[in-house]
Amino acid sequence: MFVEILFFLFSIVLSMTLGLVAGIQRLHAGKKAGPRTYALVTMAATLFTLMSTQMGGDDRVAAAVLTGIGFIGAGMIMHKEGDIEGLTTAAGLWLMSAVGMAVGLGWWWQGVFVTILALLLLMWNDHGAHN
Repeated sequence: MFVEILFFLFSIVLSMTLGLVAGIQRLHAGKKAGPRTYALVTMAATLFTLMSTQMGGDDRVAAAVLTGIGFIGAGMIMHKEGDIEGLTTAAGLWLMSAVGMAVGLGWWWQGVFVTILALLLLMWNDHGAHN
């Protein structure tokens, strides 16, 4: 029981931390979805995944997480004056939901590794792209 509690606590704190790190980068890039949004997404995905594992690994939970985050991401994508904004933010949140799910499954180093790669991509300035 104690090990399960530690696993839960570590998983939630790790997913929150990874979401905060990615969100801080987006905040510094001037994007509206920042640390709180990213941390909430990763924590929710982790919690749903942890609950799913307690229900026998029901794959429908993973599908529901993907559907839910897709809905949030769709709301972030805006067409503005012939341009598209928010696409990278939506993709980043989608990826962070996967990171949260990975952490919930105990794939801790994999979640950290993917977050580092995501940060490298998000910090890459592709000159003139507004997403």
